[in-house]
Amino acid sequence: MPSEVKVEEEIEIPEGVEVKIEGSKVIVKGKKGTLEKKLSYPGVNIIKKDNKVVVECWYPRRKQKAIVGTYASHIRNMIKGVTEGFEYKLKVVYSHFPISVKVQGKEIIVENFLGEKYPRKTEIYGDCEVIVKGQEIIVRGIDIEQCGITAARLEQLTRIKDKDIRVFQDGIYIVEKPNKPV
Repeated sequence: MPSEVKVEEEIEIPEGVEVKIEGSKVIVKGKKGTLEKKLSYPGVNIIKKDNKVVVECWYPRRKQKAIVGTYASHIRNMIKGVTEGFEYKLKVVYSHFPISVKVQGKEIIVENFLGEKYPRKTEIYGDCEVIVKGQEIIVRGIDIEQCGITAARLEQLTRIKDKDIRVFQDGIYIVEKPNKPV
């Protein structure tokens, strides 16, 4: 028998943000755009009360307690995304061959990585915006997951294999991540 009767987390809805809950779908609208996410787990309910979103579970098991916290964080990130947005900063580092990075449509192209003849390419995930300013790359968007995936793909694109990573430290590295809501 679970020790707690009810676990719940409340998320305050700021002014200028509209939250709709349609079954298991949570839709958040704000000045920067609209985000939609399907959040469903047995026994975990998401309810809108007055100016708050409540994620609750009656007689929770261990996994359900974790899901309540996770869903509350997802909703907070959605609210922060439509009001402020998210930004990852990456840095291009090289000591052997000058790396050039450019964006073409929905694709990021890295040329001359370790003197390679053919460029390395990766896709921009979702609706992110990628800006290249010299040796700095900025990944910006309203969905933290899409921005994180794009930044991680860029970092993984220049991962060094078959060489000593202590000597070959060339690549693209994430230097600044967005602050998570408290």
